Amino acid sequence: MGKIINALNDQRLQQFAKQVGLTLVDHGLMLVSAESCTGGWLGQIITSVAGSSAWYEQGFITYTDMAKQETLGISSGTLEQYGAVSEQTALEMARGAISRSHAQMGVAVTGIAGPDGGSVKKPVGMVCFSWALKDGHMRNETRYFTGNREMIRRQTVVVALQGVIALLHSGQPLPAAG
Repeated sequence: MGKIINALNDQRLQQFAKQVGLTLVDHGLMLVSAESCTGGWLGQIITSVAGSSAWYEQGFITYTDMAKQETLGISSGTLEQYGAVSEQTALEMARGAISRSHAQMGVAVTGIAGPDGGSVKKPVGMVCFSWALKDGHMRNETRYFTGNREMIRRQTVVVALQGVIALLHSGQPLPAAG
């Protein structure tokens, strides 16, 4: 959890986003985001970096199931079988964002930021991530965060950014976080 706590203020988030941008530029890639529980916060942090248009194409905010289906092409079968908060949905979000953009890499987040909406199987703080490259290489992960709504969302942004770098450095595991 230490890495996350150290990266939580907005200035540090922007510095981290700049690092992500440099990594994407080094790989000659553009990024697209698909967000649910963060409501655009990932895109906001990314676009707060001057020059981010060199490596960030666009973001999709798909908060409802219908928006996920209509905007990103998420299968109703996936939503019925696994739910909106699932690695399967996150992967379809990332792939849908890539296919509806000119980007070569997608990052997707979907989760339960609270304070309500959780269940025994899917508690508040559960967030599913997916990082995908247009060539098919991808990574999914589920994290369980603690804290209030803002803290859960901030931690989600940090892990989403960490995952971009981790996937691009192929084979390096994602950093441990709470």
